[in-house]
Amino acid sequence: MSEPKIEPLPEEIEAQDAADEAAAASSEVEIAALTAERDEFRDRFMRALADAENARKRSERDRREAEQYGGSRLARDLLPVHEALTRALETATEDQRALAPGLIEGVELTLRELSNVFGRHGITVIDPKVGDRFDPKTHEAMFEAALPGTRAGDIIQVMGQGFMLHDRLLRPAKVGVSSTPAS
Repeated sequence: MSEPKIEPLPEEIEAQDAADEAAAASSEVEIAALTAERDEFRDRFMRALADAENARKRSERDRREAEQYGGSRLARDLLPVHEALTRALETATEDQRALAPGLIEGVELTLRELSNVFGRHGITVIDPKVGDRFDPKTHEAMFEAALPGTRAGDIIQVMGQGFMLHDRLLRPAKVGVSSTPAS
């Protein structure tokens, strides 16, 4: 025999519907909470990934700068050596050159080798000439004087060479500058 089918009471149906709606609402709230949590984790992950990439780029830039400019203190310390050798050759008279050709040749070779080392390491000489325009990025004005036949801002005397390390100024060239007003 088959059991008789019992119909639920209307109150039971309403209670079941309310329970189903509560369960559905609870599921929707839970899904919304999980979605929000997922989005927050995704955002944190993307920020961490961006931070790691920025740190990698920064360390690469720092490494390149250290490689290019790490020896700048040593380079600055060698500049007086270059100047002393240059000055020694410039002040040697013809008589001194004739009396000590080996010494003069040794100084020339030493200066040439130092210049080669500078070149290998990106050090270039700033060698302004009289009549060039003053450039405050690479020259240091030691004095200003009105000199007839020149324009204001022209170099009228060179007192010392300057030096660059790649694209950075190690030491400016020391120059005198004309202050002659325009006529």
